[in-house]
Amino acid sequence: MDNRLTDINSSIEHINEISAWVSSVQDLDRLLELIIETATRMMDAKASSLLMLDHKTQKLYFKVATGVKGTDIKQFEIDLGQGIAGYVAQTGEPLLIPDVAEDPRWYKEISESIGFKTQSIACVPMKVNGEIIGVVEIIDKADGSSIRDEDLKILSVFADLAAQAIGNARKIEHDKKEIIDLKNELQSKYEIIGESKALRKVISDAIKVASSKSTTLILGESGTGKELLARLIHRVGPRKDEPMIVLNCAALPETLLEDELFGHEKGAYTGAVARKIGKFELADRGTIFLDEIGEMSPGMQSKLLRILQEGVFYRVGGNKAIPVDVRVISATNRNIEEDVAQGYFREDLYYRINVVQLQMPPLRERREDIALLAEHFLDIFKKERGTSNLVISKEAMDLMVEYDWPGNIREMKNALERAVVMGNGKQILPEDLPAFACTTQYPGLEVGLSLKEATDLFKKEFIVINLRHTEGNRSRAAKTMKIQRTYLSRLIAKYGIT
Repeated sequence: MDNRLTDINSSIEHINEISAWVSSVQDLDRLLELIIETATRMMDAKASSLLMLDHKTQKLYFKVATGVKGTDIKQFEIDLGQGIAGYVAQTGEPLLIPDVAEDPRWYKEISESIGFKTQSIACVPMKVNGEIIGVVEIIDKADGSSIRDEDLKILSVFADLAAQAIGNARKIEHDKKEIIDLKNELQSKYEIIGESKALRKVISDAIKVASSKSTTLILGESGTGKELLARLIHRVGPRKDEPMIVLNCAALPETLLEDELFGHEKGAYTGAVARKIGKFELADRGTIFLDEIGEMSPGMQSKLLRILQEGVFYRVGGNKAIPVDVRVISATNRNIEEDVAQGYFREDLYYRINVVQLQMPPLRERREDIALLAEHFLDIFKKERGTSNLVISKEAMDLMVEYDWPGNIREMKNALERAVVMGNGKQILPEDLPAFACTTQYPGLEVGLSLKEATDLFKKEFIVINLRHTEGNRSRAAKTMKIQRTYLSRLIAKYGIT
């Protein structure tokens, strides 16, 4: 009796150990074997099996089998509802059969085929989220005694462990597939489209940069795809399996930007009810992309310089230095060298972020890519709207190729989306494109105009060009033109610009 208690205590310890392993599920097959072997030893069974249900074929197959005929039995399959195991899998109810010879559900052909004599069976179902996925059974006691009700209860514990392991393994497999699918979808979403010489050159340079840790500055007009190039650098570099964090520095005022970049400690300010992890900490071992870095305030420039120089930062309200290993990629559509010369941007920070510089070409300098981009965006919109036969007319395509696209690829995508929505669903025509894409470009000054007329014409076109470049942002346009925003607003009203 003492020996039996010792064995039970040992088995319970083993169950606890297995339970801890189940949640991680590294090697499912080995884990299931361990569960069934432990159940066999704990209940002193002559043989045991774990059978999985194939819902497509409605058959049970032996996943794990112990005993002297454990290998032989794996060649067999059982129909759902057939035999003791099939009955339990069909009904979901556990069974204890003291004498199989007296039970009409007994399927003796397998035992007779392998020469294994069976007296009693205990069989319990395995369930995941209420769905029966298989059964676990033990056959006879090694000492010749009968299987008891308490053995059935213990067997149920092992069946639950096995079901949990299988459920976790399925979830992990599902999550892995989902991650792969999402990565593929993201790669497609962030794919750089084009075959032009200018684009191939910048992509080639980006791939060279990717293998290093050097800070990289990407220059280019708004809408040229600077973020796409940053994602390419991350994707092909050694940090590709680590996170890439993206932050638009122009979208937040200084205090919020500091909080986003560095996070804060609980109680750092009113409303800071819990610690917040900042973008730099989230990007540890990976990449951070700081878009529109030229809009960063002088105070934030100083704090960014510290982390680039020392590799450490402090959360807002914190006094503990937090080290990080982050690859920094920045981007701006501003003339940052001029900003440095005029004192708007710190010279020491500029040299820190500008170890390697890449220039994204505007769309007007890669016109051979316009048709490729147009067809790419059209395919996306066709899938979204279910208009598979929609095409771009030659006249509309010619207009798009001739147009300068001051808003670059972003403007082009928006123009095509509008054309898809507003068109006839069969063919995109010139009149479906935004008005600015269908009108001729500013031809320059003409003889016959008065000086005031020529001046007004130039001012109007100059304002329109700058507003397009800043996507209608008056503050940025005024800054670029080096005039007050209020004066720009008066000019916009005066010339009837919409």
